Amino acid sequence: MGKRWFLRWVFVVIGVMGWWGVEGLGVNWGTQATHQLRADTVVEMLKDNGIQKVKLFDADESSMRALSGSGIEVMVAIPNNQLSEMNDYDRAMQWVKKNVTSYNFRGGVNIK
Repeated sequence: MGKRWFLRWVFVVIGVMGWWGVEGLGVNWGTQATHQLRADTVVEMLKDNGIQKVKLFDADESSMRALSGSGIEVMVAIPNNQLSEMNDYDRAMQWVKKNVTSYNFRGGVNIK
């Protein structure tokens, strides 16, 4: 009974999404895991599954390099442990320069 209910719910959600004309599917990608996959492997999995948008919970260099040229739209978050540091304008600018600006070029990471 439980599996059937879950499958029905999934099909209803998919049907509603199709009815409203969802433009894309996105996922959250965090790098704090006990068994991390290589970033290029994750990007290939995202592309293979039609994922068009991803939110990163940190601007990990290997993740950003792997996303470069992928066409996947990326939103980069500031890690929670660094939020208090962003009160300082100069630190915030340094963070943006290192983690956003350096990857935001033609053929680079599609950061939104």
